Amino acid sequence: MNLLSVEEISKSYGEKVIFDSISFGVNQGQKIALIAKNGCGKTSILNIIAGQDSPDKGQVVFRKGIKVAYLSQEPLLDPKLTVKESILNADNPILSIISEYDKALKNPEDQESYQKAFEAMDQAQAWDFETQYKKILFKLKLNDLNAKIGSLSGGQKKRIALCNALLKQPELLILDEPTNHIDLEMIEWLESYFSKEKITLLMVTHDRYFLERVCNEIIELDQGKLYSYKGNYSYYLEKRDARIAQENVEAHKTKLHFKKELEWMRRQPKARTTKSKSRIEDFKIIKEKASLRRDDHKVQLEINMERLGSKMIEMHKVNKAFGDTTILKGFDYVFQKSERIGIIGKNGTGKSTFLNMLTSNEDPDSGKIIWGETLKFGYYTQSGIPYKEGQKVIDVIREYGDYIPLKKGKKISAQQLLERFLFDRKKQYDFVDKLSGGEKKRLYLCTVLIQNPNFLILDEPTNDLDIITLNVLESFLLDFPGCLIVVSHDRYFMDKIIDHLFVFKGSGNIENFPGNYSDYRAYEDSKIKNNDKELKSESYQLNEKKKHSNKNNLNYLQQKEFKKLEKEIKKIEFLKEEIQNHFNQELSLDDVKKYSIKLKNIKEDLELKTNRWFELSEN
Repeated sequence: MNLLSVEEISKSYGEKVIFDSISFGVNQGQKIALIAKNGCGKTSILNIIAGQDSPDKGQVVFRKGIKVAYLSQEPLLDPKLTVKESILNADNPILSIISEYDKALKNPEDQESYQKAFEAMDQAQAWDFETQYKKILFKLKLNDLNAKIGSLSGGQKKRIALCNALLKQPELLILDEPTNHIDLEMIEWLESYFSKEKITLLMVTHDRYFLERVCNEIIELDQGKLYSYKGNYSYYLEKRDARIAQENVEAHKTKLHFKKELEWMRRQPKARTTKSKSRIEDFKIIKEKASLRRDDHKVQLEINMERLGSKMIEMHKVNKAFGDTTILKGFDYVFQKSERIGIIGKNGTGKSTFLNMLTSNEDPDSGKIIWGETLKFGYYTQSGIPYKEGQKVIDVIREYGDYIPLKKGKKISAQQLLERFLFDRKKQYDFVDKLSGGEKKRLYLCTVLIQNPNFLILDEPTNDLDIITLNVLESFLLDFPGCLIVVSHDRYFMDKIIDHLFVFKGSGNIENFPGNYSDYRAYEDSKIKNNDKELKSESYQLNEKKKHSNKNNLNYLQQKEFKKLEKEIKKIEFLKEEIQNHFNQELSLDDVKKYSIKLKNIKEDLELKTNRWFELSEN
């Protein structure tokens, strides 16, 4: 069943054509990823489909009555609202249905209105809306419903927007970089949720594990054309390589044909026959095809590196805290040459503070940090590239010099360097303001690397970068001879380039794990399985109850209450369903009033018990 048709849409900004006359469809059950280089208009396509932008020509047609939800890269939320208010003030049709039902409850004499409101609640499955949103928020680690939106991190805001999108129960969910700014635990939950749920998805993401495990089709926008691949990411890579190889063969044949026709053109007399005129027209087409070149030249990163002395950075008994929040507690570490360290941990555990202390932008509360004399940092931060208003791409690079030193005594002009970072001569004279998010990140990466660092720190470098640039960056980092520290939520990226992890667990606890991210997950999963076996065994032994309750952070009475609540909630939900079934029968006005009051009381009781259950389950 077709849910969406994109028909011949085009988009330009001034003279720049972003895409021209592209068409594709989305059918029920498909989980499609849209892949393209930065600046090719991925976000523009999603914005047009979501109705937040309009095409210059063409149209977007949805199946009649379809429910659609859109999660943008930077969700717009009112900072003055609380988490709960943000959910209840969202543009969600179910909320309107609940509002109408509440009005009908206050006026039970109007039986017709009540029946209509009741049927709408039933049809939309709106009875458990509050329980649903609390469950989703709980899964997304948003337990404080009274927290103000303005006080939340970017990742927390993204999760609230995601909760709103899921609560709409959409038939088609559109996602623009859903894994950006959320931690690894949330990414894995989201990946598991989408791979299991029968929901139709259209998304833009650079997370290659996400593409591999969630998507069943990939659409690539390449050189202005769309190519569809019915499979996951590894299937796409295989078939894309085969397509490009075939294109290269055809291009070679076209060039040989062009040379032959060019010789004929040069030999032709001025007087043309009808037949020769037709061949001249064909020549123009062949010439156009022969001059087409793939814009696939890779970023060649041959930047020189400052000589690295024997001493890097030493951290001795370093402590750091902000109020009651401990970041480092007696941390000791001596960094070695050519180390490749990945940093992971939940938001708020102090990863950025740690990096700021390494680069002397933050002082420790106590302890000592010693820096080597030859140390030269390259620090790629989440804040992005600093540039002046009205500055052009070429001007940003020329601030570091007209010529940049490379390896083996070579040098390169600022223009040539930018070409290696996929900025052609025309693009180099664009204003930085006009670049896409990914293009700005690529330019920023260029400015960090041309300073010849020997200690490279990358804080979330993969956000907004296209897959082609990511692959090239990975190749460069694998050859980088200096010390490397990476903070990233991109599991594929971490697996490929790092050899051990600093796991920030909170309260100043940092685990040094020997291995990449997948190794760590396998290790943690094995621990969980072993713990589960132990807990099952202990549950049969009365003398182990105390130990078991300590692990859960609940005392014996709280555990009893928790189990009792689970049983009571099931009973109340069953009773609620029974009362709701009465409304399907013919009732007198008095019965409608009686059952309405009962239903209202049951819902209030259910809410109290559910809230208490959530409170205990947090521990």
